[in-house]
Amino acid sequence: MKKVEKYLFPKNVEECVSLLAQYKGEARLVSGATDLTLWIKEGKVSPSVLIDVSNIPEMRSVEVEGDTLVIGSAMTHAEIAADKTVKKLFPALSAGCLSVGSPQIRNLGTLAGNIVSAQPAADSVVPMAALGASCEIVGVDGKSVKPLCELSKTVGVSYVDPTKEIMTKIYIDIPKCKYGTSFKRIAQREAMALPVVNVAVMLKGDGAGKISEARIVASPVAVVPFRAKKAEDFLCGKAPLADTLKEAAEMAGDEASPRDSLQRGSGAYRKALVKNLVEQALVEAASALA
Repeated sequence: MKKVEKYLFPKNVEECVSLLAQYKGEARLVSGATDLTLWIKEGKVSPSVLIDVSNIPEMRSVEVEGDTLVIGSAMTHAEIAADKTVKKLFPALSAGCLSVGSPQIRNLGTLAGNIVSAQPAADSVVPMAALGASCEIVGVDGKSVKPLCELSKTVGVSYVDPTKEIMTKIYIDIPKCKYGTSFKRIAQREAMALPVVNVAVMLKGDGAGKISEARIVASPVAVVPFRAKKAEDFLCGKAPLADTLKEAAEMAGDEASPRDSLQRGSGAYRKALVKNLVEQALVEAASALA
């Protein structure tokens, strides 16, 4: 295993991208490094250079720009969980960030780190997927904005190349209509436990008492965050009545395909949990449409 020879602090995104290009795959980005530190110790990655982006100004803010919430990707889970604007606009994201790991991990780990680590059950990624978040990615070839749901290739593998690219911002559109969000989670114990199942939903109203759009995300029931598309389509155009929400939750559970797991329980058990948690989340989100 190679030793880390340099630890660098770029002043801005442009300098960071330049350093990544200069070291040609030998450098890795560092912010909270709650995952990266373990990977280095385990020999999964062996960078010779670490580039600390935790204090780059444009990655350290939460702002509303027009109809969009813009979150700097180096914001920590603790900061997002406590942010008043996030709590008001998207309580599901606040709740998801509050569920990440331990207080120490929440104080270090960042939203971008969770996205690029590509763990399907990441408690902050699931609500961001339900909210339709997109991510700004900057590399030597320029800047692009991609849907968060398209960034996970498989478990632990992201389409974002951390040796060449840096995620700078996360964008979440603020609906102009009435809407509600919710995040629900079950774990084996409270502290630092991986979720057995977590779900997040967003419902939008059409102004006439019916649902105009639904997003239902559940994990870990697939190698990437899973959207229950059939259940989403079923809800559109319907009033958010208890029986309708229950039927949608049943559909979501039927769509999910969790495997048997020694850590998380049987696939059948977790399918049942998906149904239960989705129903709870839908009821909570629907209450904001009244």
